[in-house]
Amino acid sequence: MVKGVEQLRARFRRIPENLQAEIERVMEAQAEKIVRDMKRIVPVDKGALRDSIGWAWSWEDVPAGAMTVGKVSSSKGEKIMSIKIYAGTRDKKLGDKDAFYAAFQEFGTQNMAANPFFWPTWRRSRSRVKSAISRAVGKAIRES
Repeated sequence: MVKGVEQLRARFRRIPENLQAEIERVMEAQAEKIVRDMKRIVPVDKGALRDSIGWAWSWEDVPAGAMTVGKVSSSKGEKIMSIKIYAGTRDKKLGDKDAFYAAFQEFGTQNMAANPFFWPTWRRSRSRVKSAISRAVGKAIRES
């Protein structure tokens, strides 16, 4: 019989829970960085539009009408790890906190030039996010 087989099997069983925890941690950190970058380049220093930029896990509510980057999720039946990054709302109950015009700033109108802040930040961040998640997978496997 080969020595260490049971220890190896136990290590393999630990990988999924370590992996999920590490990926969640990295996804949250990357979402925070993206939101911070978007808030830094949004065409206003303060106000409803800047305050409307945020992120949420897929099971959390995003403001109605908010622009969303998309999601990253697992392909199997396990817990889906998905984060939505959003900006703007269409909720008139929010009064001066309503930032329904996020899309107007991002894409422009016939009377106003575009002031993009959302998609350029996402495109700039995408490869960094993928690399961070890949490193997290490697780290979780090594530490299992």
